[in-house]
Amino acid sequence: MADLEVYKNLSPEKVERCMSVMQSGTQMIKLKRGTKGLVRLFYLDEHRTRLRWRPSRKSEKAKILIDSIYKVTEGRQSEIFHRQAEGNFDPSCCFTIYHGNHMESLDLITSNPEEARTWITGLKYLMAGISDEDSLAKRQRTHDQWVKQTFEEADKNGDGLLNIEEIHQLMHKLNVNLPRRKVRQMFQEADTDENQGTLTFEEFCVFYKMMSLRRDLYLLLLSYSDKKDHLTVEELAQFLKVEQKMTNVTTDYCIDIIRKFEVSEENKVKNVLGIEGFTNFMRSPACDIFNPLHHEVYQDMDQPLCNYYIASSHNTYLTGDQLLSQSKVDMYARVLQEGCRCVEVDCWDGPDGEPVVHHGYTLTSKILFRDVVETINKHAFVKNEFPVILSIENHCSIQQQRKIAQYLKGIFQDKLDLSSIDTGETKQLPSPQSLKGKILVKGKKLPYHLGDDAEEGEVSDEDSADEIEDECKFRLHYNNGTTEHQVESFIRKKLESLLKESQIRDKEDPDSFTVRALLKATHEGLNAHLKQHPDAKESGKKAHGRSLMTNFGKHKKTTKSRSKSYSTDDEEDAQQNPGKETGQLYRLGRRRKTMKLCRELSDLVVYTNSVAAQDIVDDGTTGNVLSFSETRAHQVVQQKSEQFMIYNQKQLTRIYPSAYRIDSSNFNPLPYWNAGCQLVALNYQSEGRMMQLNRAKFKTNGNCGYVLKPQQMCKGTFNPFSGDPLPANPKKQLILKVISGQQLPKPPDSMFGDRGEIIDPFVEVEIIGLPVDCSKDQTRVVDDNGFNPVWEETLTFTVHMPEIALVRFLVWDHDPIGRDFVGQRTVTFSSLVPGYRHVYLEGLTEASIFVHITINEIYGKWSPLILNPSYTILHFLGATKNRQLQGLKGLFNKNPRHNSSENTCHYIRKRSIGDKILRRTASAPAKGRKKSKMGFQEMVEMKDSVSEAARDQDGVLRRTTRSLQARPVSMPVDRSLLGALSLPVSETTKDTEGKENSQVQI
Repeated sequence: MADLEVYKNLSPEKVERCMSVMQSGTQMIKLKRGTKGLVRLFYLDEHRTRLRWRPSRKSEKAKILIDSIYKVTEGRQSEIFHRQAEGNFDPSCCFTIYHGNHMESLDLITSNPEEARTWITGLKYLMAGISDEDSLAKRQRTHDQWVKQTFEEADKNGDGLLNIEEIHQLMHKLNVNLPRRKVRQMFQEADTDENQGTLTFEEFCVFYKMMSLRRDLYLLLLSYSDKKDHLTVEELAQFLKVEQKMTNVTTDYCIDIIRKFEVSEENKVKNVLGIEGFTNFMRSPACDIFNPLHHEVYQDMDQPLCNYYIASSHNTYLTGDQLLSQSKVDMYARVLQEGCRCVEVDCWDGPDGEPVVHHGYTLTSKILFRDVVETINKHAFVKNEFPVILSIENHCSIQQQRKIAQYLKGIFQDKLDLSSIDTGETKQLPSPQSLKGKILVKGKKLPYHLGDDAEEGEVSDEDSADEIEDECKFRLHYNNGTTEHQVESFIRKKLESLLKESQIRDKEDPDSFTVRALLKATHEGLNAHLKQHPDAKESGKKAHGRSLMTNFGKHKKTTKSRSKSYSTDDEEDAQQNPGKETGQLYRLGRRRKTMKLCRELSDLVVYTNSVAAQDIVDDGTTGNVLSFSETRAHQVVQQKSEQFMIYNQKQLTRIYPSAYRIDSSNFNPLPYWNAGCQLVALNYQSEGRMMQLNRAKFKTNGNCGYVLKPQQMCKGTFNPFSGDPLPANPKKQLILKVISGQQLPKPPDSMFGDRGEIIDPFVEVEIIGLPVDCSKDQTRVVDDNGFNPVWEETLTFTVHMPEIALVRFLVWDHDPIGRDFVGQRTVTFSSLVPGYRHVYLEGLTEASIFVHITINEIYGKWSPLILNPSYTILHFLGATKNRQLQGLKGLFNKNPRHNSSENTCHYIRKRSIGDKILRRTASAPAKGRKKSKMGFQEMVEMKDSVSEAARDQDGVLRRTTRSLQARPVSMPVDRSLLGALSLPVSETTKDTEGKENSQVQI
């Protein structure tokens, strides 16, 4: 961050003074929502990696990693400070630390301004140092910190020494299952000082290195060093060329590796790499599974915008659920710096003529539109200069719309000026390269027939709240003693308890979709609440107190849609006489909503005009953005995938989550990426499988937020659901040897924590991409070893379109009643690098999997016989000739993946709770039993219906159009949405018309 640059050049004396004060500790008041404040002693730990405080009931949780701090602000800037009376605290004694994925705030008050200044300076200095690190320095620092922290946590009595009993306890915590005799032997070898029977930290480091000696890496070194205990420069070069498939390997490059990674000075002088240096090199970012060249922008950025996937956020301002959570301007800063390039702003009329941003018809908090724009302006181009799309969802009156336009022009200034952008004579969208440093406003545009002199006009108003009927939206009016605080308190408790219950489910279950259960339980809960409070029930039919939640959870079979107008004078009259609203169009018996739009705001929309499907006219123009909820988009993808792909070759499409995802869960983005949709908007505040896929998708190409679509999606078309979608193109064969694991921890939600049993890990590898490519396979289970398990198993996958495929590595702990999630890492197929690689699990400091990767190009349906690249390791591990022949035989016997249409119809049905329990019980290969492969079809997270496969007259396997989304009849799928996408194409296939809609009455 730019404002941290100043702190990198602080004098050593000032730095040491700040660190000394912080490590000694300072008494501060910790402000909390709804409390007076708590006096705590805050201090920096001795490694300068954590901010801690005491006393605390949860001592292990009373810490903040310096790595996780997003920013530190001076004065009374946070929302909690704003709630305090003006004269309560001296602003110069106040500061706020924002940290974590949800931008949590720690609001602190010191006894004098000097202490506050010292802490702010010290924290920013530490943050500046971290931001300046390269990947190698960061890996070394985190490793050193982890070893030091491990030592301190094992030192139960705090004397700075570890005895043999503390070492045995540490072995159990680290999932090491070694004979006590072996542990004692290593302990005695490391215990070299005169104080026998205990290990100092330095001696513990020696012990840890002995314990961590990697047999697999040692055998690999021997195979290239002619069985010596080191590699010469020539032997290292040979290893890099043959195994790691590196080109242009020079002598100087190999000498540089020895200089960086070798620990023995003697070996450095001789220019040789010993086992410790070789281990350091193999565990460094240079041998990570992710291609280091892809940390920079490497794709062609001069193609039209529609040729790129664009990282997009939904309701960017929210920090949690869609119903009650806080709105914060800092969320815009966070997602922009994470690489997101399309953010959403929901604008509503606010007090004093100032437009506000919040989630309409809910109890989420409000923030000023002006503050949002200023934050975006400050952070939009800190990490990269490629364009930012500002998705404006406008619910404001004409007066406040003019205020919005005024703020946009006044704050963004020349960032909005697109007059110099040359798109040529082809009428195509401009490229990300040509739009560098620009902000595109996505919103409604006045119709051309109005003429330039019209100051305002009517436009369609199809927004993301359309899925919820008007009668189900929250409107804050209360009668008969029901207060906003009572309603909010009840809903918050119900929501929190239900979300806790939902976390129990399998983290990797693609069927996990808790919103309907949430709605039903909340509806039932409020009914019970109303029975206990007859006063509230009395006013139920007229007052909002009852309709607040019952209508939200209840879907009537027939609903009269209320009209929508933003003219304040006509609002009450329009609600009583809905037929009087002007400008209404009718669509399938449902009124089409309209709103007034001012000229000033309309003129700011240039290349990103928001349109509804029925507004599309195929006149060759570009610059339209079609918005779909996941529910409607799913129908289009299922029924008109090829036409949809053609549409996306000229225009942009944005997909956003269903309005019923009140828990801010995310849908599966893959089906929409497969159809060429550019703007698949997710809830960035919700960590989980879908955000992990999204993060992996956009990490490539320098994490700039723009990833080039495959050429086949930009020109021509294909059926993404076909068994062989690109028959003329070569396929990729991924041969993945899972060799070993390192420092795999106990599951994060383990019942007994570190005291639990040593884990029994196995690895699952999943390919996620086109339906034909989606598959998964897993290794056997290794008993009682999470520290250095060895699998030595080869998994083989065939991928038809590697450009959009993701490879997902998961580590599970097997137990008799199911499996527990340990960690994961997801990487784009195109970013894989061949050779021996480490797969570091996301969010875990030391945990990794060691693999060997081979990628072959294959034609037709049969892959060539590929000899095992890890023969040398097998040989040195003592594999017999018979076992080697068995391995070769296995390559012939393995069924080719998805090479025929029969293999493409593995679809997921909705499981009952009983089914899920049975599935969890059989989720890992039983010990001693041969594992089996299974095809796996990644599907959209939809419920209550089954996707079926059907063949058309040509014998091509196609999906039926039966909906996977259970919907109330009051929210029908709009057939015109599908019809509007039937663009003229040279060759289109006939689609089966949907004949059935699932219905759910809650």
